Amino acid sequence: MGVLYLKAFFYWKTEIEKENEILKEVILILCMLFCHIVDDYYLQGWLASAKQKKWWEQNASNPLYKNDYIMALVEHAFSWSFMIHIPIIVYSVICGLQLNILLFIAIFTMNWLIHTITDNTKANLMKINLIQDQWIHIAQIFVTWTIYVVMSR
Repeated sequence: MGVLYLKAFFYWKTEIEKENEILKEVILILCMLFCHIVDDYYLQGWLASAKQKKWWEQNASNPLYKNDYIMALVEHAFSWSFMIHIPIIVYSVICGLQLNILLFIAIFTMNWLIHTITDNTKANLMKINLIQDQWIHIAQIFVTWTIYVVMSR
């Protein structure tokens, strides 16, 4: 009888540990989504205007500045990519996730590139709207999260 209680205790503890791991993964995706919202809506500031080619045409018509919108797009996309990776970095330190540096750089760079292209498609080419833009960014986050979570198992 005592052995049965002992087995039940260890089974229960194992189930709690599994639930804790799932909770950590859910908190990770929520933090990534929160960082996305903070960076894409609150931190952009002037870059929201500067990444639009028409803003430069209207406010700095000198030909010297005709491509400066590209730098604003790239800088915002870098900021966003970094922000959504902050929870991954913290998670790796706290939970012991071993990050493969080459994989990390590849995922970061792909997010940076996709974000730049997506924002240009919305802000300058005007081929997608805000809803489509945001769904692409959310998909980026879920793919990134999935890669890191699968990697950690």
